Amino acid sequence: MHACHCESCRRVSGGVSLSVDCGDSVEVVGPVATYASSAWAERQFCPTCGSGLFWRLKAGGMTMVSIQAFEDPSAFAFEDEIYIDAKPANYDFAGDRPRLTGAEVEAMYAPNEG
Repeated sequence: MHACHCESCRRVSGGVSLSVDCGDSVEVVGPVATYASSAWAERQFCPTCGSGLFWRLKAGGMTMVSIQAFEDPSAFAFEDEIYIDAKPANYDFAGDRPRLTGAEVEAMYAPNEG
């Protein structure tokens, strides 16, 4: 499980976004709407009710699905936190794990602009 503290995830989820990378194995039956949330990623949601379904890299290889979509969310180990520099000061998660800044995350996933 990964925690994202970016402003976009916090606004969409109503708090910190807790999700699991399901790679390219996600299959959706029925209509899905897409919002291009950045030059390199998009969010997909139900066009009927507006519920967020997942976040994914446009290039493929990573699809982050909310842990609440799974029957037992407690089955996932807490692996890392991203956009730690965007996290509000009114909460913290206990424990040692990698914590990446927004710049570190974008250096890994955003297309090279040069």
